[in-house]
Amino acid sequence: MSRYLKHLPPLDTLITFEAVARNGSFTRAATELCLTQSAVSKQIRVLEDALSLSLFERQARGISLTRAGAGLFAEVSAMLERLQHSVNRIKVEHAPNAVTVQCTHAVAQFWLFPRLLAFNTAHPGITVNIHANNGLDESSTADYDFSILYGNGKWSSLDAHRLFAECVYPVVSAAIPVADIGSPADLQTLPLIELDSSGWNCMDWRDWFGHFDLEHTPAPDSPLFNQVTLAYQAILQGMGVGLGWDFMVRGKIDSGDLRRVGPYEFISGNADYLAHSRHKTLSEAAVIFRHWLLHDGRCV
Repeated sequence: MSRYLKHLPPLDTLITFEAVARNGSFTRAATELCLTQSAVSKQIRVLEDALSLSLFERQARGISLTRAGAGLFAEVSAMLERLQHSVNRIKVEHAPNAVTVQCTHAVAQFWLFPRLLAFNTAHPGITVNIHANNGLDESSTADYDFSILYGNGKWSSLDAHRLFAECVYPVVSAAIPVADIGSPADLQTLPLIELDSSGWNCMDWRDWFGHFDLEHTPAPDSPLFNQVTLAYQAILQGMGVGLGWDFMVRGKIDSGDLRRVGPYEFISGNADYLAHSRHKTLSEAAVIFRHWLLHDGRCV
Protein backbone atom coordinates (compact mmCIF):
# COMPACT_ATOMS: atom_id res chain seq x y z
CA MET A 1 0.00 0.00 0.00
CA SER A 2 1.18 3.54 -0.77
CA ARG A 3 2.66 5.28 2.26
CA TYR A 4 0.43 8.27 1.49
CA LEU A 5 -2.73 6.17 1.55
CA LYS A 6 -1.53 4.48 4.70
CA HIS A 7 -0.55 7.57 6.69
CA LEU A 8 -2.55 10.47 5.23
CA PRO A 9 -6.29 11.15 5.38
CA PRO A 10 -8.17 11.42 2.06
CA LEU A 11 -7.44 14.63 0.15
CA ASP A 12 -11.13 15.52 -0.16
CA THR A 13 -11.47 15.58 3.64
CA LEU A 14 -8.57 18.05 3.88
CA ILE A 15 -10.13 20.28 1.21
CA THR A 16 -13.43 20.21 3.12
CA PHE A 17 -11.67 20.92 6.42
CA GLU A 18 -9.88 23.94 4.92
CA ALA A 19 -13.17 25.36 3.64
CA VAL A 20 -14.93 24.91 7.01
CA ALA A 21 -12.03 26.40 8.97
CA ARG A 22 -11.64 29.37 6.61
CA ASN A 23 -15.37 30.12 6.52
CA GLY A 24 -15.93 29.40 10.20
CA SER A 25 -19.13 27.64 9.25
CA PHE A 26 -20.30 24.23 7.99
CA THR A 27 -23.14 25.92 6.11
CA ARG A 28 -20.96 28.42 4.24
CA ALA A 29 -18.40 25.72 3.45
CA ALA A 30 -21.15 23.48 2.07
CA THR A 31 -22.34 26.29 -0.21
CA GLU A 32 -18.78 26.95 -1.43
CA LEU A 33 -18.12 23.25 -2.09
CA CYS A 34 -21.56 22.59 -3.64
CA LEU A 35 -22.25 19.91 -1.04
CA THR A 36 -24.99 19.37 1.52
CA GLN A 37 -24.23 20.34 5.10
CA SER A 38 -24.57 16.71 6.17
CA ALA A 39 -21.97 15.67 3.57
CA VAL A 40 -19.56 18.30 4.91
CA SER A 41 -20.15 17.10 8.49
CA LYS A 42 -19.48 13.52 7.41
CA GLN A 43 -16.18 14.53 5.75
CA ILE A 44 -15.05 16.25 8.96
CA ARG A 45 -15.95 13.17 11.03
CA VAL A 46 -13.93 10.98 8.67
CA LEU A 47 -10.96 13.32 9.04
CA GLU A 48 -11.21 13.51 12.83
CA ASP A 49 -11.46 9.71 13.02
CA ALA A 50 -8.44 9.31 10.73
CA LEU A 51 -6.39 11.64 12.95
CA SER A 52 -7.92 10.56 16.26
CA LEU A 53 -8.26 14.26 17.05
CA SER A 54 -11.06 16.73 17.60
CA LEU A 55 -10.59 19.62 15.17
CA PHE A 56 -13.59 21.82 16.00
CA GLU A 57 -15.36 22.87 19.15
CA ARG A 58 -19.11 22.84 18.50
CA GLN A 59 -20.75 25.71 20.32
CA ALA A 60 -24.29 27.06 20.50
CA ARG A 61 -23.33 30.10 18.41
CA GLY A 62 -21.09 28.37 15.91
CA ILE A 63 -17.79 26.53 15.71
CA SER A 64 -14.18 27.30 16.55
CA LEU A 65 -10.95 25.48 15.89
CA THR A 66 -9.32 23.47 18.61
CA ARG A 67 -5.59 23.89 19.14
CA ALA A 68 -4.97 20.85 16.95
CA GLY A 69 -7.40 22.18 14.37
CA ALA A 70 -5.65 25.55 14.23
CA GLY A 71 -2.30 23.86 13.69
CA LEU A 72 -3.70 21.62 10.96
CA PHE A 73 -5.41 24.55 9.24
CA ALA A 74 -2.13 26.49 8.99
CA GLU A 75 -0.41 23.52 7.37
CA VAL A 76 -3.26 22.41 5.10
CA SER A 77 -4.08 25.88 3.73
CA ALA A 78 -0.43 26.47 2.82
CA MET A 79 -0.13 22.98 1.30
CA LEU A 80 -3.25 23.38 -0.85
CA GLU A 81 -2.08 26.81 -2.01
CA ARG A 82 1.29 25.38 -3.07
CA LEU A 83 -0.36 22.40 -4.75
CA GLN A 84 -2.74 24.63 -6.70
CA HIS A 85 0.12 26.89 -7.80
CA SER A 86 2.21 23.91 -8.93
CA VAL A 87 -0.63 22.30 -10.85
CA ASN A 88 -1.52 25.57 -12.59
CA ARG A 89 2.12 26.22 -13.45
CA ILE A 90 2.57 22.76 -14.96
CA LYS A 91 -0.64 23.12 -16.99
CA VAL A 92 0.51 26.47 -18.33
CA GLU A 93 4.06 25.30 -19.01
CA HIS A 94 2.90 22.42 -21.15
CA ALA A 95 0.22 24.31 -23.05
CA PRO A 96 1.48 24.37 -26.66
CA ASN A 97 0.71 28.03 -27.31
CA ALA A 98 1.46 29.60 -23.93
CA VAL A 99 4.51 31.47 -22.66
CA THR A 100 5.27 32.18 -19.00
CA VAL A 101 7.22 35.27 -17.92
CA GLN A 102 8.37 36.27 -14.45
CA CYS A 103 9.25 39.90 -13.70
CA THR A 104 8.94 42.58 -11.04
CA HIS A 105 5.67 44.43 -10.47
CA ALA A 106 7.15 47.63 -11.91
CA VAL A 107 8.45 45.97 -15.08
CA ALA A 108 5.15 44.14 -15.57
CA GLN A 109 3.06 47.30 -15.19
CA PHE A 110 5.16 49.93 -16.90
CA TRP A 111 7.25 48.10 -19.50
CA LEU A 112 5.91 44.66 -20.35
CA PHE A 113 2.14 45.17 -20.28
CA PRO A 114 2.04 47.86 -23.02
CA ARG A 115 4.11 45.54 -25.22
CA LEU A 116 1.84 42.57 -24.55
CA LEU A 117 -1.03 44.45 -26.13
CA ALA A 118 1.00 44.84 -29.33
CA PHE A 119 2.23 41.23 -29.17
CA ASN A 120 -1.32 39.90 -28.80
CA THR A 121 -2.32 41.84 -31.90
CA ALA A 122 0.59 40.39 -33.87
CA HIS A 123 0.26 36.84 -32.47
CA PRO A 124 -3.31 36.28 -31.23
CA GLY A 125 -2.80 32.52 -31.01
CA ILE A 126 -0.14 32.77 -28.28
CA THR A 127 -1.06 33.42 -24.65
CA VAL A 128 1.51 35.16 -22.44
CA ASN A 129 1.10 34.54 -18.69
CA ILE A 130 2.81 37.02 -16.37
CA HIS A 131 3.91 36.27 -12.80
CA ALA A 132 4.83 39.50 -10.99
CA ASN A 133 7.32 38.86 -8.20
CA ASN A 134 9.80 41.29 -6.66
CA GLY A 135 11.76 38.41 -5.15
CA LEU A 136 12.73 36.76 -8.44
CA ASP A 137 16.29 35.56 -8.97
CA GLU A 138 18.37 33.25 -11.16
CA SER A 139 17.16 30.07 -9.49
CA SER A 140 13.44 30.88 -9.83
CA THR A 141 13.79 31.33 -13.59
CA ALA A 142 13.71 27.55 -14.06
CA ASP A 143 9.98 27.60 -13.21
CA TYR A 144 9.16 29.86 -16.19
CA ASP A 145 9.97 30.21 -19.86
CA PHE A 146 11.54 33.61 -19.18
CA SER A 147 12.46 35.98 -16.39
CA ILE A 148 13.15 39.67 -16.82
CA LEU A 149 16.07 40.03 -14.43
CA TYR A 150 17.92 43.13 -13.25
CA GLY A 151 21.69 43.00 -13.08
CA ASN A 152 24.84 42.87 -15.17
CA GLY A 153 23.59 40.12 -17.48
CA LYS A 154 25.98 37.46 -16.18
CA TRP A 155 24.19 34.45 -14.75
CA SER A 156 25.89 31.07 -14.94
CA SER A 157 22.75 29.04 -15.73
CA LEU A 158 20.97 31.55 -17.96
CA ASP A 159 21.08 32.98 -21.46
CA ALA A 160 20.30 36.69 -21.18
CA HIS A 161 19.45 39.39 -23.73
CA ARG A 162 19.56 43.06 -22.73
CA LEU A 163 16.21 44.87 -22.89
CA PHE A 164 16.81 48.33 -21.40
CA ALA A 165 19.48 50.09 -19.33
CA GLU A 166 18.89 51.46 -15.84
CA CYS A 167 18.64 55.25 -15.97
CA VAL A 168 17.35 57.04 -12.85
CA TYR A 169 16.68 60.74 -12.33
CA PRO A 170 14.59 62.96 -10.00
CA VAL A 171 11.01 63.69 -11.03
CA VAL A 172 8.09 65.62 -9.58
CA SER A 173 4.43 66.15 -10.38
CA ALA A 174 3.99 68.89 -12.96
CA ALA A 175 1.45 70.47 -10.61
CA ILE A 176 4.09 71.06 -7.91
CA PRO A 177 6.26 74.19 -8.27
CA VAL A 178 9.91 73.34 -7.69
CA ALA A 179 12.77 75.78 -8.17
CA ASP A 180 15.47 75.01 -10.71
CA ILE A 181 18.54 73.33 -9.27
CA GLY A 182 22.13 74.10 -10.10
CA SER A 183 23.67 70.93 -8.73
CA PRO A 184 22.65 67.54 -7.32
CA ALA A 185 23.27 68.89 -3.82
CA ASP A 186 20.41 71.37 -4.31
CA LEU A 187 17.99 68.44 -4.37
CA GLN A 188 18.64 67.83 -0.69
CA THR A 189 16.83 71.06 0.13
CA LEU A 190 13.64 69.77 -1.51
CA PRO A 191 10.97 67.45 -0.02
CA LEU A 192 12.16 64.00 -1.06
CA ILE A 193 10.13 60.79 -1.24
CA GLU A 194 12.29 58.06 0.26
CA LEU A 195 12.49 54.45 -0.94
CA ASP A 196 13.34 51.67 1.51
CA SER A 197 15.18 49.13 -0.61
CA SER A 198 16.72 47.17 2.27
CA GLY A 199 14.70 44.08 1.41
CA TRP A 200 15.70 43.86 -2.25
CA ASN A 201 18.18 44.99 -4.87
CA CYS A 202 17.07 48.51 -5.80
CA MET A 203 18.59 51.98 -5.98
CA ASP A 204 17.58 54.55 -3.33
CA TRP A 205 18.46 58.18 -2.70
CA ARG A 206 21.60 57.20 -0.80
CA ASP A 207 22.86 55.33 -3.86
CA TRP A 208 21.82 58.12 -6.22
CA PHE A 209 23.51 60.89 -4.25
CA GLY A 210 26.53 58.64 -3.71
CA HIS A 211 27.03 58.57 -7.48
CA PHE A 212 27.68 62.33 -7.22
CA ASP A 213 29.95 61.90 -4.15
CA LEU A 214 27.31 63.23 -1.78
CA GLU A 215 26.16 61.84 1.57
CA HIS A 216 22.44 61.53 2.17
CA THR A 217 20.49 61.31 5.42
CA PRO A 218 16.71 61.08 5.04
CA ALA A 219 14.72 63.82 6.75
CA PRO A 220 12.72 62.42 9.68
CA ASP A 221 9.43 63.63 8.18
CA SER A 222 10.07 62.30 4.66
CA PRO A 223 7.45 59.84 3.35
CA LEU A 224 8.93 56.35 3.05
CA PHE A 225 7.81 53.50 0.78
CA ASN A 226 9.18 49.98 0.36
CA GLN A 227 8.04 49.53 -3.25
CA VAL A 228 8.99 51.49 -6.36
CA THR A 229 5.39 51.46 -7.58
CA LEU A 230 4.16 53.00 -4.30
CA ALA A 231 6.81 55.72 -4.46
CA TYR A 232 5.77 56.37 -8.06
CA GLN A 233 2.16 56.91 -7.00
CA ALA A 234 3.33 59.28 -4.26
CA ILE A 235 5.19 61.33 -6.88
CA LEU A 236 2.08 61.52 -9.06
CA GLN A 237 0.03 62.65 -6.06
CA GLY A 238 2.42 65.54 -5.45
CA MET A 239 3.95 64.34 -2.19
CA GLY A 240 7.44 65.44 -3.22
CA VAL A 241 10.41 64.73 -5.46
CA GLY A 242 11.15 61.07 -6.08
CA LEU A 243 13.48 58.87 -8.04
CA GLY A 244 12.15 58.04 -11.47
CA TRP A 245 13.26 55.04 -13.50
CA ASP A 246 13.16 56.06 -17.13
CA PHE A 247 11.14 53.01 -18.23
CA MET A 248 8.48 53.92 -15.65
CA VAL A 249 8.22 57.70 -15.93
CA ARG A 250 9.01 58.46 -19.57
CA GLY A 251 5.37 58.21 -20.65
CA LYS A 252 4.15 60.56 -17.90
CA ILE A 253 6.91 63.05 -18.74
CA ASP A 254 5.90 62.99 -22.41
CA SER A 255 2.23 63.52 -21.45
CA GLY A 256 3.10 66.44 -19.17
CA ASP A 257 2.01 64.81 -15.89
CA LEU A 258 5.57 64.61 -14.54
CA ARG A 259 8.71 66.63 -15.13
CA ARG A 260 12.37 66.11 -14.44
CA VAL A 261 14.04 68.08 -11.66
CA GLY A 262 17.36 69.11 -13.14
CA PRO A 263 19.43 67.41 -15.84
CA TYR A 264 21.20 65.00 -13.50
CA GLU A 265 20.82 61.25 -13.94
CA PHE A 266 22.49 58.06 -12.77
CA ILE A 267 23.11 55.42 -15.46
CA SER A 268 24.21 52.56 -13.26
CA GLY A 269 25.61 50.19 -15.89
CA ASN A 270 23.06 47.56 -14.92
CA ALA A 271 20.06 46.70 -17.05
CA ASP A 272 16.99 44.49 -17.29
CA TYR A 273 17.51 41.32 -19.31
CA LEU A 274 15.23 38.73 -20.87
CA ALA A 275 16.67 35.52 -19.45
CA HIS A 276 15.90 31.82 -19.77
CA SER A 277 17.48 28.60 -18.58
CA ARG A 278 20.28 27.25 -20.77
CA HIS A 279 19.18 23.73 -19.88
CA LYS A 280 15.58 24.15 -21.03
CA THR A 281 14.46 23.89 -24.66
CA LEU A 282 12.18 26.77 -25.58
CA SER A 283 8.84 25.99 -27.20
CA GLU A 284 8.00 27.40 -30.61
CA ALA A 285 5.72 29.95 -28.94
CA ALA A 286 8.50 31.03 -26.58
CA VAL A 287 10.95 31.46 -29.47
CA ILE A 288 8.42 33.64 -31.30
CA PHE A 289 7.84 35.72 -28.18
CA ARG A 290 11.56 36.21 -27.56
CA HIS A 291 12.23 37.27 -31.15
CA TRP A 292 9.31 39.70 -31.12
CA LEU A 293 10.26 41.26 -27.76
CA LEU A 294 13.91 41.73 -28.73
CA HIS A 295 13.08 43.27 -32.10
CA ASP A 296 9.55 44.62 -32.60
CA GLY A 297 8.97 45.06 -28.87
CA ARG A 298 11.73 47.63 -28.55
CA CYS A 299 9.78 49.98 -30.83
CA VAL A 300 6.60 50.04 -28.72
